[in-house]
Amino acid sequence: MNEDTMKGQWKQLVGEAKRQWGKLTDDDLLRAEGDVEKLAGSVQERYGVTRDEAHAQVKTWRENASKAADRAGM
Repeated sequence: MNEDTMKGQWKQLVGEAKRQWGKLTDDDLLRAEGDVEKLAGSVQERYGVTRDEAHAQVKTWRENASKAADRAGM
């Protein structure tokens, strides 16, 4: 899933992001609006992980979300 697609489907993906990172607030997710950098920044801040770790988590999550979207026909 490329970043443009993720931004377009962000409202559907917010639920998955909440399940993945329960410490993220609705404001964190609203602020991110599908932007990978903003989402990784929020993950880094809320979970106290390194920038690289936050980006790795978001990358894995995005790949999994893409596979799920493909299976669902999105």
